This record gives sequence, C-alpha cells and structure tokens, in this order.
Amino acid sequence: MRLTREQSRAQTRERLLDAAAELFAERGVNGASVEQIAERAGYTRGAFYGNFEDKHQLVGELVKQRTLRELEEVTALQQSEDPWEAVREWNRARAEHLTDWLALRTELMLYALRNAEFRPRLAERERIARDAHTRTIERIFAGRKPPADPAFLALIVHALEDGLLIQRLLFPDAIQDDVVVDAVELLIRTWTRSAAD
Repeated sequence: MRLTREQSRAQTRERLLDAAAELFAERGVNGASVEQIAERAGYTRGAFYGNFEDKHQLVGELVKQRTLRELEEVTALQQSEDPWEAVREWNRARAEHLTDWLALRTELMLYALRNAEFRPRLAERERIARDAHTRTIERIFAGRKPPADPAFLALIVHALEDGLLIQRLLFPDAIQDDVVVDAVELLIRTWTRSAAD
C-alpha cells in the first residue's frame, strides 16, 4: 500500500528517532551529529530538519516516545492474568538489550545534567514512570493502609530498579535477569506484612 503523506512523515520521524537512539547509545548525545543521525536512518540532512528543529528537539521527542512506549508495555503487563510472571518475562527480554538500554538512559541523564533547560523533560519522563509504579502499589494495597505514601514507595521501587540494573550489567554472572522483579516482590511482601500488622 502507498503511504499517505502523514504516514510517510511518521515513518521518517520514527526512523530518525531509532537511529538517534542507536547513535546516542554508541557515541553519546554530543558525539552524534545531525548528519550521522540522518545517514543512519537512510535520509538526508534535509529530512532531519523537515521533522525536527534541531538535535535538542529530537532528544526531547525521543524521551517522550520511549516513555510512552514503556508505559504502554507496563500497563499491558499489569492487565495480564499473571502480572508478576508477565513483568518477569518483560525484564528477561529487556536484559538481552540491557547494555544499549542503559547506555541510552545514561546518555539522556548526562544530557539533562549538562543542559538545564532539558531537565524538566527528563523529569516528566521519570514522573510518568513513578506514577505507573504508584498506581500498581495502590492496587496492591487496595482496602489496606500501606506502610507509607504510595508515591514514596513508588520512588523507592523506581530508584531500586535503576541501581539493580547497573549491578546486573556489571556482574552478569552473579546477578540474574530477574533481579528487579525478585527485589520488588520482596519489598511488596515486606510492606504487605507491615500493613497487616
């Protein structure tokens, strides 16, 4: 089927964003030029500027795209028959690409550290992720009083996830792909017992 103009434009943007994600993970945000991003995507420099004002705008769009994609995936997992097992499988699949995923995440964090005007965009991405954790915790404690504000518990889970994934990357033979799910399950069991007491 022939693509409409809107579909073609969306496809071009998607390819540019994917190419940028690859290059940022490989070379860093500052190490990847507009020309390199366009070339990796199979387009010209003009195609890049036909979709993005500059690299800064592309970085913001990349954060938004990856956040919404991850949110959709996690929401679908929570609605499955066995959410814990679904999340466990999702983490195992993510572990196959952990180096690239963590490299991109770290590069975006460094970009935010070096560009104060970008920090609110990354902060919004983190807020969306933490809100998803908060809703999960609220469902787990429905009808019971949690040991602390669910938003605070969600912050703990979110920060723990980042730290454990770094450890998993550094010690692949000692730490399993399931480490995040195992740790969160342990926390939830502990918090649930605390709520019961």
